[in-house]
Amino acid sequence: MSDQVPLKVLREQLFAIPGAMVYAVLDGASVPELPQRLAQWQIESVCLLRGELQPDVAQTAPYLAAFQPDTPFAEWVLSEGWGKHWGIFVISNAHFRALRQHFRSFLMVYTPEGKPVYFRYYDPRVLRVYLPTCNTPELRTVFGPVLRYIVEDADPTALLKFWPDGEPCGSELVRLA
Repeated sequence: MSDQVPLKVLREQLFAIPGAMVYAVLDGASVPELPQRLAQWQIESVCLLRGELQPDVAQTAPYLAAFQPDTPFAEWVLSEGWGKHWGIFVISNAHFRALRQHFRSFLMVYTPEGKPVYFRYYDPRVLRVYLPTCNTPELRTVFGPVLRYIVEDADPTALLKFWPDGEPCGSELVRLA
């Protein structure tokens, strides 16, 4: 992460809703040794792909992880991953299991020709472009139990917040430095 981005401000944005839980949806294809790090720090987490996976697939799969302030895991994700498209942050009142089910439900989408393709919504470069284009039914699908998505901006000294607020969804650019 750029030295220009104060972690304190980033944490304040992530944990701004009292009583809500924060989760990260992390991309194993972007985060080095993600499954090993989750196990090392004993983070409540789950791979979003179903079933028994080949080791190379498990390394590059998306993972849902509980995100607590002031932990070695949170420090690592924010200090090493911010600005490197490691994943997205989710604020919700839903329990872990409900979020797992929600995020698994739209990993696969279909092209207009009916071809199934993976939807990499957990890449902030994808989500920050996709959400402003959504119609109301799409927003209901993507938000479900999510109160707010927080993603890094193309400029890592800023973040974007998105929330369900009609069509288009609500959004705000927040400067971190």
